Amino acid sequence: MSTNDTHNIIIIGSGPAGLTAAVYAGRAFLKPVVIEGPNPGGQLMGTTTVENWPGEKSVMGPQLMMNIKDHAKHFGAQFVSNSVTKVDFSQRPFTIITGKETLKTNSVIIAAGASPNKLGCPGEEEYWGKGVTTCAVCDGAFYPEKEVIIIGGGDTAMEDASFMTKYTDKITIIHILDKLTASPAMQKRVLDNPKIKIIYSSTITNIKGDGSHVTEVEITNQETKEKQTLKTEVVFLAIGQKPNTELFKDQLNMDKMGYLDLKDNTKSSVEGVFVAGDIADYRYKQAIVSAGSGCMAALDTQRYLELKGFL
Repeated sequence: MSTNDTHNIIIIGSGPAGLTAAVYAGRAFLKPVVIEGPNPGGQLMGTTTVENWPGEKSVMGPQLMMNIKDHAKHFGAQFVSNSVTKVDFSQRPFTIITGKETLKTNSVIIAAGASPNKLGCPGEEEYWGKGVTTCAVCDGAFYPEKEVIIIGGGDTAMEDASFMTKYTDKITIIHILDKLTASPAMQKRVLDNPKIKIIYSSTITNIKGDGSHVTEVEITNQETKEKQTLKTEVVFLAIGQKPNTELFKDQLNMDKMGYLDLKDNTKSSVEGVFVAGDIADYRYKQAIVSAGSGCMAALDTQRYLELKGFL
């Protein structure tokens, strides 16, 4: 790949959205270039078994991402194992700078994803994907009749707790404040459910396990500093996520939460720059939704390139 070429399309990010966009762009003979970013493969690389991907009854997250990457390579996608350090969307062709090189492109798909907020306590990284997770919808079915802990007090935590009642009646919400922050309707649903217990003014200060999976957590009351230990096999973090939009803050319009603003499904505020995946999706946060938006962004990019006479 020559740095002197002006590419048809550069895709920033290599999670489900970016890789699916690469598959579609490759099949359209656009010769997409994928800049993989700091976490090649995205959040699924930190998961274990995935059971809600259509056509796969059960597949490991990293294997699924490698399969999609190989699919994209099969159709001619090129991969750059680096991270974007700067972009310039103010003039055309667009400029994408990585640590090694400066690339020019007629169009861009931003699929840089989002990063889940974490507790930062001991054991969190060690047991990430081994009982510490951010997606009850994805992983809840693995814990029937088990002790479940959910961290958070907003709508997401309430939704996760309500969802988990399908599988267990041993659900504990731990919230750092002395009252919930979720909407009144969501609070009522949880407060009225006898399957759900709430511990207020507390947070997890240590996550422990047997080396392969979570077995218990240490909880510390923020007011009294009293500690207690709870047995559990899973900790669902429902304390939000941060879209990886810092790189684009002076280039593209964003909403108040930092997600990229979209119009007509995939278009950013700059013509020729398209968006897919969790960097714009604060609602669904599912791999299959990201993949679908990657498809949409690739199709829209192809139409844009055709209309502008680049193809």
